[in-house]
Amino acid sequence: MSLFIPDFDDSVVVRAADAEITRPGAELSIQLLVDSSASGGALSSMRVTLGKGANGARPHHHDRSAEMFYVLDGTAQLLADDRIVTAEQGDMVIVPPGQQHAFAAAPGETAEMLVIITPGVERFEYFRHLERIRYGKVPPESLLEVQELYDSYFGTNAAWDAARGQ
Repeated sequence: MSLFIPDFDDSVVVRAADAEITRPGAELSIQLLVDSSASGGALSSMRVTLGKGANGARPHHHDRSAEMFYVLDGTAQLLADDRIVTAEQGDMVIVPPGQQHAFAAAPGETAEMLVIITPGVERFEYFRHLERIRYGKVPPESLLEVQELYDSYFGTNAAWDAARGQ
């Protein structure tokens, strides 16, 4: 086990009004709260809002970081390895490095989650990249070129596909 000591000297304060939101008003919107560089590498954090039954992230894993999902409101459906977890307000799911995971709003439900990745990875540009894909500025395959940079490796999962009706 290694010990990671973050390298920052001042408190980080993020005002909701100042936090960038990707895809505002869409079925999936992400409020970018803290990127790794702001926390000395300790963590990255975002607030995810999902519309009724909306898909969030497809199955993927992170080699170097754990990811925590805390349900602020509604009901989320999460993949943790091959297990489908339904998490309600106040529930938390943490996936270790290397474990495949995904998230969505539960069928017929909305969900709002606080997501924390630790140690942090510069994620803000990753979400901006997803926006560029959404608007056709770069092809979806461009994500394959930046998987290592953002520590996000995509895969497939039959249990997730069955749970999501895909």
